[in-house]
Amino acid sequence: MQQGNQYEAELQEWIQDEKSAIELIHIVGQLWFEKSIELVIFRNQLVDRSASEILNLHNYARTIVGKTIVIQDTLMLARQIWEKEVAPSRIDIGRLATEWLNEKALYPTASDFINEKLSAFIGKDKLVLHPKDVVLYGFGRIGRIAAREIIAQAGKGEQLRLRAIVTRSNSDEDITKRAALLRTDSVHGPFPGTIIEDLANKSLIINGHTVKMIAASDPAAIDYTEYGIDNALLIDNTGVTRDRKGLSEHLKSKGVSKVLLTAPGKGDIPNVVYGVNQSAYEKSTEQIFSAASCTTNAIVPVLKVIQKNLGITGGHIETIHAYTNDQNLLDNYHKKYRRGRSAALNMVITETGAGSAVAKVIPELAGKLTSNAVRVPVPNVSLAILNLKLDTSTSKDDLNSLLRNAALHGELVEQIQYSLSQELVSSDLVGNPCASIVDSPATIVSDDQKSVVVYVWYDNEYGYTRQVVRYAKYLADVIRLTYY
Repeated sequence: MQQGNQYEAELQEWIQDEKSAIELIHIVGQLWFEKSIELVIFRNQLVDRSASEILNLHNYARTIVGKTIVIQDTLMLARQIWEKEVAPSRIDIGRLATEWLNEKALYPTASDFINEKLSAFIGKDKLVLHPKDVVLYGFGRIGRIAAREIIAQAGKGEQLRLRAIVTRSNSDEDITKRAALLRTDSVHGPFPGTIIEDLANKSLIINGHTVKMIAASDPAAIDYTEYGIDNALLIDNTGVTRDRKGLSEHLKSKGVSKVLLTAPGKGDIPNVVYGVNQSAYEKSTEQIFSAASCTTNAIVPVLKVIQKNLGITGGHIETIHAYTNDQNLLDNYHKKYRRGRSAALNMVITETGAGSAVAKVIPELAGKLTSNAVRVPVPNVSLAILNLKLDTSTSKDDLNSLLRNAALHGELVEQIQYSLSQELVSSDLVGNPCASIVDSPATIVSDDQKSVVVYVWYDNEYGYTRQVVRYAKYLADVIRLTYY
C-alpha cells in the first residue's frame, strides 16, 4: 500500500510539473512573437518545445550546473519578464533560475530580482532593431538548413528576413522538387511548419514568409530590387568561388550590400569563427566575409580556451568526418585521390585545411598544428581529435573543468557544449546547435601532464549553420541583448 501511495504521489507531481511546463510554453511563445525575447535554458532553446522536452532540459541543467532548477521557478521568472518592458533579447532563464536559487534571500520579491538582473534590458530605448533582407545563393545542404533556421528564428520579424533563394533553374518542376527537399530531410527530419509552392509567382511561402525563387547563372546580372529586396546580406552556399574577385560579382547586382561565404575564404577574405574573432574585422567597411569551415568552427573555440589558459606548443588535429556530397556514392572517377571510392562503404583518408585555417583565426597558433581527415560512412556529425602539447601542466579534472566553465560562462557559451555522458555517440548530436561538444569522459592527459587529447564532436551541417546564422545576424546588426 505504501508503494502504491508513493507511485501515485510521484505521478501527480509529474502531472503538476507538466502543467507548469505547458504554461511556460505559452509565456515563451508570447515573449518570442510579441516582444522578440527568446528564453533559453543553458543555451538550449525553449521555443517550439513540448512539455516533456522542457522538463528534460531542466534535468539536464541540474546535471550540468549541479543545482536543482525546478519548473516552478523558471515559470515564475518568465512571468516576471513578461510583465516588464524588456528590450529584444536572448535570456538564459537557466542562469537566472540558478542565481535566484542562490540569491533570493537578498531580494524582497522576484520582481526586484528581475529588475536588478535585467536592469540593462528594461526599457524600449535599450535596443531598436531594423530587420535585414537575406538572399540565399545556392540551396544545397547548408542552404536548406539555413533557410529552415532563418525562418525558425524569425519570431516577430525584427532580425533576418529570408527574401529570396537563387538556383540555376526556377521551372515549376525545379521549385516543386526544391520544396520537397526543404520539407523533408533524411538526416534532420521534417520541416516543422508549412511550405506552399506558389508556382505562378515563382515563390515558396514558408511559414507565412514569401520567398522568391530566382534562376540565375551570372550573379552580377540579378536585380534584387525588382523583388523589393534592398541592402541585402547574400549568403553564398555554393562554394563555386571563394576568392574576392569571384565573390565581388555578387556586389555588382542591385540590392546586395554584403556577402557571406559558407566555406573557407581565399586570399585576404576575413575568415571568421563567430564568438572568437568577429570583432577583428570592420564590418562597416568590409563587404565580403567567410564563416570558415565546419571543422574550423568546431575546433577553434576549444583551442582558444586551451591556448589562453594553458598555452599550446604544438599538436595534431585528426577529424573523423561524415562523408559529404563531393564523394562518390559508388566507386567512380574523382579528381581527388581516394574520394572516388564508395563513401557509404569505406573509411577514406583525405586532406583538411583545418590546421592552417586555425592560424587565420588564432594567429599565435600559426605553424604549430598539423591536420588530416578520415571520411567515414555516416551522413552527418563529425569528431575532431585534438592531440596537443601544452606550455603548462594540467590534469584531466582541471582541463575538463576549464572547458566546462567555458561552456557555462563567458564569450563562448553559444559555441561550446560540455558533455558528461559516458554513452555519447554521433547520432545523439544530430541537430545540436553548438559548434563544439566536448566529450569530457574521453579526455586524456598523459603522465607528463603536458600531452593531452581532447575529443570534440560537431554536427557539421546544423551546428555549422547555426554559426553561420549567428555571424549573419552580427553582420546585419540585428544581434539582440543577451543574458547568459
